[in-house]
Parts: sequence; C-alpha cells; structure tokens
Amino acid sequence: MSFHDTLVYINSTVESISAQFNRIPGSAIVLRYVRSSYQNDPMRSFLELCLFLFAVRYFLASKYSFAKKDFIKLNTKEVDELVDDWTPEPLVASLDEAQQADVDKIPVVIGPSGPKVKLSTGKSVMNLASFNMLNLLGNEQIRDRAIKTVREYGVGACGPSGFYGHQEVHIKTEKDISNFLRVPASLIYAQAFNTISSTIPAFAKRGDIIVADSAIGVAIQKGILISRSTVRWFNHNDMDDLERVLQKVQTDFKGQPLTRRFIVTEGLFETIGDIVDLPRIIELKYKYKYRIILDESCSIGVLGKTGRGLTEYFNVPATEVDMIVGSLATTMCAGGGFCAGSDYVVAHQRISGNGYVFSAAVPGYLAATASEAMAIMQSNPDMFTHLLANTRVFRAIIDKTNYMWSPSDPDSPLIHLQLKSEVLDTRRIDDEDKVLQDVVDECLANGVLITRNKLVPSQEIFPVESTLKIMITTGLTKRETEKAATVVKAAISKVMSKVPKIKH
Repeated sequence: MSFHDTLVYINSTVESISAQFNRIPGSAIVLRYVRSSYQNDPMRSFLELCLFLFAVRYFLASKYSFAKKDFIKLNTKEVDELVDDWTPEPLVASLDEAQQADVDKIPVVIGPSGPKVKLSTGKSVMNLASFNMLNLLGNEQIRDRAIKTVREYGVGACGPSGFYGHQEVHIKTEKDISNFLRVPASLIYAQAFNTISSTIPAFAKRGDIIVADSAIGVAIQKGILISRSTVRWFNHNDMDDLERVLQKVQTDFKGQPLTRRFIVTEGLFETIGDIVDLPRIIELKYKYKYRIILDESCSIGVLGKTGRGLTEYFNVPATEVDMIVGSLATTMCAGGGFCAGSDYVVAHQRISGNGYVFSAAVPGYLAATASEAMAIMQSNPDMFTHLLANTRVFRAIIDKTNYMWSPSDPDSPLIHLQLKSEVLDTRRIDDEDKVLQDVVDECLANGVLITRNKLVPSQEIFPVESTLKIMITTGLTKRETEKAATVVKAAISKVMSKVPKIKH
C-alpha cells in the first residue's frame, strides 16, 4: 500500500469513527468541551484523559484478593484464642514516677466550688486556685437563670450556629457582650480555647504578617500556627522592641505586595500576670498601619471599674481595638468564648471561623449564665473595688518574702510568684517545680489551696518560668485574705529553709 493510500485509509477511518460518535446523544457537547479545553490549556486535557483511562482501568480490573494462596482458614476456637492472647497498645502512655506523684497530689473537691471548698479528705480550705475571682460561681441569681434556660432550651444546642444551633438565647448573649464592651457587634464560640485559635486564621492567611508578644498563651500560639502567616516576635511587654520589629518588617517587606498585618497580644498575661501597655500599642497600630487582636480572657471581669477589661482600665474606646477576644469560662463562670469588634469582623467569622462554623453552639444555659454575670457586674461595681482591695492586701504581705518575687502587675488579682535569681544561685535546687509543689502542699496542709503554673513545655514556643499561681477572690474578707497571704508566706519560708545552700 502506497503512502497516499495509507493517508486515504486513515482519513476515511477517522471520518467513519467521527460519524459514529456524532450519532451518540450528547456527543456534540463533549466535543465542544474538549476543543475549548485544549485551546485554553492542552495539559489539562491530557491530564483529564489520563484520569479517564485510569478510571476505566480501575473499574474493569479484577478485584484484589487479600487471601494468599497459603492462607489457612481458622475455626472459631482458634480465632478466640488469638484474640485472648492479643494485648492492645494503650491509647495513652503510662505515667512515669514523677508524673504519677504529681497526679496523686491533686486535691479532690467535694461539692460545689467556691471561695471555700471541702476536700475529699473532709478538710475545708480557702480556695485561691480558681478563676472564680468575682465569686459568681454558685450565685443564686445565675443558677436560677440557668435552670430556667435549661427548661426552655434543653441542655445543648445540638448543632453548629449556622445549622439550627443558633438560638434566641445566643442572640441575646451576643448583644449583651457588645453592649457590655461598647462595640458594634460580637459572636460567641462553643469553647474558650478555640476562640482565639479560630479568630486569627479567619483573618490572617499565608503571606500575611503577624507581630506577636513572646509570652502569649498556647491557644494564641496555635491560632498563629494554623494561619500559616509570617510571624515576627517581640520581647514580652517591651514596647520599644515592638516598634523595632515593626520598623524591621517595614524595611524587609518594602516594595512587596501589601498584605494584612496584625499585632497580637494578651491584655492580662495568664502565665505572668502583668498588663500590656494598650495605649502605646494603639499608637503604634496607627503609625505602622496594623490591626490589633487582643486576647482578654484573663482581664474581662477583672480590670476596669466595672470589669470591662483593658479598654476601660486605660480609658480607651473599645472600638480602637480591631478584635477583642475573650473567655466566658473565667470570671463569668460560664462556658465558651467571644470575639467582639465591628460588624464586618463579626459577620466574616460567621462563615470563616472554623470553631464557629464546625462546632456545636455553646449550650443555651451557659450563654444565659454569661449574660446574667455581665448584668451582675454592671449593677455591682463595688465588687471590683473589693477585688482590688483584696489584691493589694495580699500583695502587701507576700511581697515581703525573702525568697520569691512577683512579676505580676500590682492591680492584677492573678498573681505569680517565682524564685529570686539570687536564691537559685545560692541554693541547691535540682528541680524547681518540685520545690514549688512542696510550697503548694504546705499551703494546703495549713488550709489554703493554691496551685503552680503547670504547662506542657513541648507545646510552648518560648520557655515559661516555673511559678506559683494564686488567684484572689471577692469571696473572702479582708481578714481572710490577710490570713491566706500569711500562710503562703510562711509556707515559702518553711520549704526554702530546708533547701541546702551551695558551699563555695
């Protein structure tokens, strides 16, 4: 056959196949799609063809058999024997000796929690290890409101807020929060931990820039990690270093496409107890064109004349802060968390906040508890005067100890105590946490329940100091607070007197 005859044969064959294909219903649509796809992106057509051929081969291939040729079928008795001999690996690793000893020392509270609690040993102690700083836990007004809400809405929302989980009680609580903070809008999350870790990635994406305080909590750290943004850290609560970092970012990214930029910090730092300089951060925000994400989980219901947090404490309009994030499970004794800000900030999270979209809404009775707690705060501003007075009474005594010092702010009822550097240099201390736990145990033996800063080092980006953690409450009188401080001071002295000095 000549070359010309071959071409004629191929042409006639293609025309015959084309004619047959055109008779198939819908063939014209397929051809139009293929031609359009090839014209726009030939590689896409090739890839789709490969996927189509793979699918055809996959469905036409014979089923894979897991049974080998030498497979031995076992009877029921043999199967049962193998199952009995099999020992599954534990889901959680066994505790080592130190961890088990730590768990064994955790006191068990019997009955309701409050400023004074009864332990499983039958002993009653003053409770300075709880975020119940305003003594709202067990408040009859809040309890009655919670019971009424359970009878009306049940014990759970049974679905995410965007899918029949958003109830009238949630709408009211969100309105109460925005009115309390004096901002346009707010929304509530089901869990306190994932509030900030959902808020940050809802706005910050890959390529955006986050400048964060090196002492932020682990929940904020996780939110920054999830966002995959470019992160720059500044020294804890050092506003001069913050400005240095902002200037460096401005230089390093000069000429590059404009991205979203955020300053992320806490109001009252949970692991230290000091307070951020909010007016200075707002000044830097406008100077370098950043947005502020402020976590007020520990400062809401604590700072300010009526407990509105850091903005009230510094007399700064809350609208100056782009996003105020906080917990409803600390001083408000409820559950969940909130994010407050502009209408846009809130509306965007209703479709972009992972913790809001994919988690079941907070139970209605917890939302109602938060609303009632805010109402009590606004109608009883004297409780904050009492809290501050108790804080200063406690600090006046504890600051006189020779072995420890407090990095916490004098106005903070969240007090941390850590060993002085000269004590660490002159005493033989192999395990600082063990010494602090001995202080906790000594306090408990003398009727005062405190705790220490227990963290998971592997989950922290920066090392965190070992400290005693004490939370002042309005549930104790001035005299009781003085007694508690005296007990803690005496416990520190007693434990440290047993630690040998280093001989030079």
